[in-house]
Amino acid sequence: MLSQVSHQAFVVKTLFESGLLGPTRPDRIAKVAVALKKWGTTSAGSFAVAAARTPDQPAIVDELGTLSYGEVHRRANALASAFKEHGLGPGDSIAVMCRNHRGFIDATVATSRLGANVIYLNTAFAGPQLAEVVERERAAAIVYDEEFANIVEPVRAGRRSFIAWHDGESSNGDTLLEDLIAKGDANGVPVAPEPGRVIILTSGTTGSPKGARRSAAGLGAAAALLSKMPLRARETTMIAAPIFHTWGLAHFTLGVPLASTMVFRRRFDPEGTLRAVARHRATALVVVPVMLQKMLELPDEVFAKYDTSSLRVLAASGSALPGPLATRVMDRFGDVLYNTYGSTEVAWATIATPADMRAAPGTAGRPPVGTRVRLLDDSGREVPTGQTGRIFVGNELPFEGYTGGGGKEIVDGLMSSGDVGHFDAGGRLFVDGRDDDMIISGGENLFPSEVEDLLAGHEAIREVAVVGVSDEQWGQRLKAVVVLKAGCECTADELKAYVRANLAGFKVPRDVVFLDELPRNATGKVLKRELR
Repeated sequence: MLSQVSHQAFVVKTLFESGLLGPTRPDRIAKVAVALKKWGTTSAGSFAVAAARTPDQPAIVDELGTLSYGEVHRRANALASAFKEHGLGPGDSIAVMCRNHRGFIDATVATSRLGANVIYLNTAFAGPQLAEVVERERAAAIVYDEEFANIVEPVRAGRRSFIAWHDGESSNGDTLLEDLIAKGDANGVPVAPEPGRVIILTSGTTGSPKGARRSAAGLGAAAALLSKMPLRARETTMIAAPIFHTWGLAHFTLGVPLASTMVFRRRFDPEGTLRAVARHRATALVVVPVMLQKMLELPDEVFAKYDTSSLRVLAASGSALPGPLATRVMDRFGDVLYNTYGSTEVAWATIATPADMRAAPGTAGRPPVGTRVRLLDDSGREVPTGQTGRIFVGNELPFEGYTGGGGKEIVDGLMSSGDVGHFDAGGRLFVDGRDDDMIISGGENLFPSEVEDLLAGHEAIREVAVVGVSDEQWGQRLKAVVVLKAGCECTADELKAYVRANLAGFKVPRDVVFLDELPRNATGKVLKRELR
C-alpha cells in the first residue's frame, strides 16, 4: 500500500493526466471556487463547477438533441426552485423512474440542489416492487417517464408526481418537467444545510431490492478508476448501461468533472449503439455484458457498416463477463475492453485491463490503487493464493448502510461483497460465485461459475446459467440452463460429455434444460431464483 503522502501525489498526478484537473481561464477561476464552496462534490457541485469551467461544452446528447453544461446547470436551478414551489425541500426523498435521457439528469441535479434525497428506481419494476420501495423509502414525490404511468398510478396518491419524458399529452394531468423548468427560477434555491443522499437499489436477484445509501465520492475514487481506464477530459462517452444502476451512474458521476459529452439513448439497441458510437466518435462505451453479447450477434455485414475505431475504452460491469465472451469482444473491437467487478455496496473492487483478460480470460482483474481486497475463510483468516475465500473490499467509496437498517459484514474495516473468489499467481481475482451459491453434492464443494464459463465457450451455446437444485441422493446437484445460438443444435448428453471431457466428473450437470432466453433484470444479471 502507498503511504498517505504518496497516495495523495498519485491522485493528483492521475487527475492531471486525465484532464480532470488542469488550467482554467482566469475569468472562470472565481466561479469555480464559488461553486465548490457552495455545493462541494455533490451532483449539484459537479455540474456547477463544470458549468463554470466549460459552460459551452456539450454535456448531454439524447433523442431530443444536445444540452451544454451551462444549459444543464440553469435547467437544474430552475427545476429545483419549481420543486420547492411544490412543497419539496431539504431532507425529502424524490423517486426517479426514468430511462437514460436528460430528464433523469435534470431530476438528479435539481434534487441535489434542493438538499433532498434521490431514489433511483429500476425501470423493470413491476407494480408491487415499485410500491414496496416507494413506501419503504417514504418518497414525497416521484418523477417518471410517461410509459410507466400505469405502474406508477397506484403510488401517486398523496405524493407529488411529475413526468420526465413523454411522447404526447399527459394522460393523468401530471406536470411535465419541461414545464417546471420553463417556469422555474434559473437562480435556483439557497444552499441546503445538509447535502442530500443518493439511494441506489440493490439488484434484487436474491430477494427484494434494498436501498443503499451513498454519499458523494472523493477525488481518490475518481483517480482509482482513471488509473486503470484511459478516460480523458472533454471527450465523448456513450453510456448504454442504465444510469439508475451503480455502473451507469458511476460513469455519469465521473463524466461530469471530466466535462465529458455523454450520449444517451432511452432503450438499448445493438445496431443503434454502434451507430451512435460511430456518429459521435465516442472514445468510451459503457455497457453491461449482455449488451456485448447482443452486439456480437449482429451479422458481420451490419457490424462492418459502423466505424468504432474511435473507442479507447469499452467498459463493462454489472454481471459476470465470461472469459470466452471477453475474448470474442476484444477480437472484434480491439484490445479496449475493461471489466470492473464490484457491487452496489462496495462499488468497485477490481478492474481487469485488456492485458489481464488476454492473459487470463474470465478474470475480474486487480484492485486499483487505494482499494484493498482480501479473501477470508469462515474463521476470518486470509486464504492462500489459488484457494477460494469470501471477498472483502475496502476503498474510498463510502457505503452508509441500507435505508431499512443493517449493512454488510465488515472485518478489519473491509466490507463483504457477498461473493467468493480466488487469486491466481499473478494477483488477478477470479469470482467463483455468490457466497451462498456454493453447493455440496455428494460431499464435494461446487461453484456453478466454473461450469458456466466452460459451457459459455461451446460453439453452439449463446448463453448459459448453472444453478444448484435439491437432490434426494446427493443433497444437491448442478442444473444447466442453456440458450443455443440461432441455427445450432446440441443435445443434453453432448453438453454433459463436453463438461466431462474438460472438468472433474462430479462437476457435470445432472440436468440440462434448453430455453429461448434467460430471465434477466434490467442490468443483465440472470435471475437464478427463477431458474431454480
